Amino acid sequence: MNMSSKSTQAEALRTPWEPALPCPLPEYPRPQMTRPYWVNLNGWWDYAILSKESTVPGTYDGKILVPYAVESILSGVQKPLLPEQKLWYRRVFQDPRPELLRDMHEGGRILLHFGAVDYECEVWVNRNCVGGHYGGYLPFTMDITDNLHDGENELIVSVWDPTDAGWQQRGKQVLKPKGIWYTAISGIWQTVWLEGVPSVYIQSLKLTPESDQEILTVELAIGNEGNIEGIQLVIEILSNGETIASGAGLANAPLKINIPHSIKWSPANPHLYDLILRLTHEGNTLDEVGSYFALRKFGLEEDSAGYFRFTLNGEMIFLFGPLDQGYFPDGLYTPPSEEAMLFDIEYARQIGCNMIRKHVKVEPLRWYYHCDRLGMIVWQDMPNGGIPDSDVVAFLSLTIGFHRNDQRRLQRFGRASDSNRAEYREELQGMVDYLYNSPCIAVWVPFNESWGQFHANEVAKWLKDYDPGRLVDHASGWFDQGGGDFLSKHVYFRRLYRPHIGRKRAFVISEFGGFSLKIPDHMWDEDKKFGYRFYDTREALTQAYLDLLENELKPLVSQGLAAAVYTQTTDVEIEINGYLTYDRKLEKMDAQKIREAHEKIIEGMDDS
Repeated sequence: MNMSSKSTQAEALRTPWEPALPCPLPEYPRPQMTRPYWVNLNGWWDYAILSKESTVPGTYDGKILVPYAVESILSGVQKPLLPEQKLWYRRVFQDPRPELLRDMHEGGRILLHFGAVDYECEVWVNRNCVGGHYGGYLPFTMDITDNLHDGENELIVSVWDPTDAGWQQRGKQVLKPKGIWYTAISGIWQTVWLEGVPSVYIQSLKLTPESDQEILTVELAIGNEGNIEGIQLVIEILSNGETIASGAGLANAPLKINIPHSIKWSPANPHLYDLILRLTHEGNTLDEVGSYFALRKFGLEEDSAGYFRFTLNGEMIFLFGPLDQGYFPDGLYTPPSEEAMLFDIEYARQIGCNMIRKHVKVEPLRWYYHCDRLGMIVWQDMPNGGIPDSDVVAFLSLTIGFHRNDQRRLQRFGRASDSNRAEYREELQGMVDYLYNSPCIAVWVPFNESWGQFHANEVAKWLKDYDPGRLVDHASGWFDQGGGDFLSKHVYFRRLYRPHIGRKRAFVISEFGGFSLKIPDHMWDEDKKFGYRFYDTREALTQAYLDLLENELKPLVSQGLAAAVYTQTTDVEIEINGYLTYDRKLEKMDAQKIREAHEKIIEGMDDS
């Protein structure tokens, strides 16, 4: 490994998990559409950091462990990628066609998949450019069949990432971390893999449950279409391993299937149905994939006091859970292992939460799969771009409710450029398409705390039209524009309160708390700390948290509060306000006591 020679406190902070070698994160990366023939390309690649104007290198600097960002400890590099630089990757792989196309008819294809690459990249196979991509959070695919040859094949990837020197979607990444702004993530940070598909294949699925009618609607996109006349889609639905329904129809039209005696998905009973989908022609199977879905319905309904409440399957439910940023001290955006990723979700369940707000980051599909099967409801943020407001504006917004209109003077939000706004909309639609089939996702959050906010009402209306089965928190925290399904407040530095709600929306506190405890030897930087209120002992922190829930949060439930999000699951870098330390080795509060308090609030909504 080519490790940075500089010793830092952050270097010493590690989670309990280690990557599997030689292939980290070996699990199948797309649980919602599975095939048997695939090859994982994670592992040691060559890397070089050169000038932005560089071309394919003749020599490389050393080895990098994919899929860990070049800035991370686990990458083996731990160097920043600056806006004037370009990161190059190279690896050699054996011709996959004999293995991946062995049971297919002539004409099978090899697809190259990238889970996510931040931010802009180009890809070469055997020195032929096979495509490029921009956007740091979504998967992309290239058909590389015609560029392969027998024996060894060469894959090269170049990446440019301006981080916060640009206005693209980047979440909380900055080149100079401080406070609530964290280390940048550049390059490949999710699994890279090859897949063998037949010449006519299922390219993507759209699964729409209609819980009230006990119906699943299935729509396909077919790859390498050519002439698809007469191609049928045949579906089999299984529950607990037993076939309970089936159907067939033309593959290029929506297919509806009735599900008898349906079982509704909920946190208490996260029942998933398995799916087998086949493309057939004249009795022959052309392609087959496995998938899953759930029957559930999210909504808002008015209670007897006139407040709007979140509903699941027609029943009112109070949502409570942590803000979850998905950072790890050793892997940054990328967990060391599947177990590390799963740990955070299971801990939220362990302490009695029924919801997670995934904060300005889009996770790999396996993260959402675990939420689906464990019954964890998800509020999903869009990663922010543009520019954030100043510290002064942030303080005024949190303390006295300072407000801005997002219809004009868009340069204040870093959104004056038509092309920048168009890129945001394109990536927002891409995120919704990517995560559409995930049963756990209940709410889309297009803007957080005004960072890069523009035309939030218009964006919310588009989201509701594009995905009517979910709710929208159009402006989480600040600069409410009166749209979406929620009046969404972030409350720090003051007592929790109920604002005037106005039109028919639910009231949610989408961030609060941030109570902090400094624990030496489990911190990113022993000399720096950020939080909203500090305590000296685990016992004092636990009691302050319980008092906050009992004396400030609980009374608001009877005044219409529909959901609350506590900051946060774990510490993140110098922000030390997690339920857990950043390395996931210590709990900062008494888990049993806070679980009882959470359950009391969630279960007590009916009595409020």
